[in-house]
Amino acid sequence: MFENKERTDINELGEFGLIKHLTTNFKIKNDYSVKGVGDDAAVLDAKGKQTLISTDLLLEGIHFDLAYVPLMHLGYKAVQVNLSDIYAMNGKASQITVSLGLSSKFPLEAVEEIYKGIELACNKYNIDLIGGDTSSSKQGLVISITSIGYADADKVVYRNGAQEHDLLCVSGDLGGAYLGLQILEREKLIYLENPQIQPDLEGKDYIIERQLKPEARMDIVALLDDLNIKPTSMIDVSDGLASEILHLAEQSDKGMTIYEEKIPLDPMTYETARELGLDPTVCALSGGEDYELLFTISQEDYKKLKHDVDITVIGHVTDKNSGCKMVSKSEKVHELKAQGWNAFNK
Repeated sequence: MFENKERTDINELGEFGLIKHLTTNFKIKNDYSVKGVGDDAAVLDAKGKQTLISTDLLLEGIHFDLAYVPLMHLGYKAVQVNLSDIYAMNGKASQITVSLGLSSKFPLEAVEEIYKGIELACNKYNIDLIGGDTSSSKQGLVISITSIGYADADKVVYRNGAQEHDLLCVSGDLGGAYLGLQILEREKLIYLENPQIQPDLEGKDYIIERQLKPEARMDIVALLDDLNIKPTSMIDVSDGLASEILHLAEQSDKGMTIYEEKIPLDPMTYETARELGLDPTVCALSGGEDYELLFTISQEDYKKLKHDVDITVIGHVTDKNSGCKMVSKSEKVHELKAQGWNAFNK
């Protein structure tokens, strides 16, 4: 990837020199961050709030393919994946730590590209980089990010609070990231068969961006706060809509019913699914990596957000014995099953 560019061997800097080199431009932005990178440990002051912590691990060949994922986009996405978990708790993300496992194929310039993406995400979402680690890896690139956030105790939202008759809502649109991945995989196979053929991504910008550069929904948390709405339960859509609904239902000990015609699909997502011979609804239910927020609200709160075009009511909460179901456009009832991403599937 960097064969034809200037190449600096990481060994020239050493571990601490590498960390200092990569983090020089990261400045503290949050008053919760007392001490960031540069000491034995970071120092945080929660100022009376509850602390939220989430960690994700991204492995080359499992979670991303460097054949078509630019390193800067990878750094940016790795941060978004983690911030999304904090927002799914109705919290404000404020710090991250970044740890990298690097194989010998990565020169300094490649790692700098990853950190450019991390820095872009930190600046856009007002996040402080406060620590991490680097190590050699014989298994390719490994990225581990821990995100830290805060919320008032009475504003934290868990997965287990959904009540019967609550409305089930989702932000944005679904299925786009999965279709973007299908296009990228298709173009990779074509390239491997004939390297002279350039990738054909024309007209697919939106779904490609949904896959390569997702945006965690910090704005939805702020919107709900402005509207004085506290969701009764919430989760981010990382593994597919069906899987997340089942998580909320199981942990809340409830059933849930959704309506196929209400599932928000972008026109490009719908058209691309049809082009590839896929069912658009199945892509939304099982695709994953949309990083939208799925949440339940009491019916009394509906009037506060009914005019917001970026939030869609897709169903409601029922009693546990009713199970989790989808009513199709033809009014047939289907049991919801989790067929999305499983980290241990080969």
